[in-house]
Amino acid sequence: MSRPIFEVIALGADDAVAAQAGGADRLELVTDMAADGLTPSLETFAAVRAAVGIPVRVMLRMTDGFGAGGPRDVDALCARARALRAEGADEFVLGFLDRDGGPDMAAVRALVDAIEGSRWTFHRAIDRAADRDALRKALAGLPGLDTYLTAGSALGVPDGLPVLREEAARTRAAEPGYEPRLLVGGGLRAAHLPYLRAAGVDAFHVGAAVRPGGWSTTVAPEAVREWRETLDTPVPVP
Repeated sequence: MSRPIFEVIALGADDAVAAQAGGADRLELVTDMAADGLTPSLETFAAVRAAVGIPVRVMLRMTDGFGAGGPRDVDALCARARALRAEGADEFVLGFLDRDGGPDMAAVRALVDAIEGSRWTFHRAIDRAADRDALRKALAGLPGLDTYLTAGSALGVPDGLPVLREEAARTRAAEPGYEPRLLVGGGLRAAHLPYLRAAGVDAFHVGAAVRPGGWSTTVAPEAVREWRETLDTPVPVP
């Protein structure tokens, strides 16, 4: 198996520098974790981009929850996405559901157009979807979609392990709708890594797990380094 990807949530430049120093491969840049991560300001993105050399995926989400809101809300988010692109952002995180728990295709397509072919992750909205498989197939082929961030369950990784194992197998087989990489996060603990890596998962995402003092403190480089070393330990895949 290739070296696993390790993505760390950053709230600003201090987090970004610490995560890079500890060995993170990529950042998910957000603000306001009380709302589970919203779109950062242009100034915050610019500061992070100037501070580190690793890829930065910027969250596109203006309010808590997995709904995109009305047309004006989507237009405003698209305008923010275009402004971030103009500032140099070239990777993003997004994802919205409609009232029936299916993907909000109008909102997603509008944002995909706004980010102009940039690579992007469909985030944990998939864990709230009425039908995970149907969501993947509806999104299949959208430009730039290369990753799903998921815990396998709305309750988090501990509850979602069986689903993650099944989806990892389907991803390895490149089934239709399963070609994007599986990025596991949402209550992920180091104890889950042997199971997930043996299942073939090769990308992992953490936030609070590398902040020993919680969200009120910055990322700890030594905590990132500990995860990095664990992930770099070879694990046989059946």
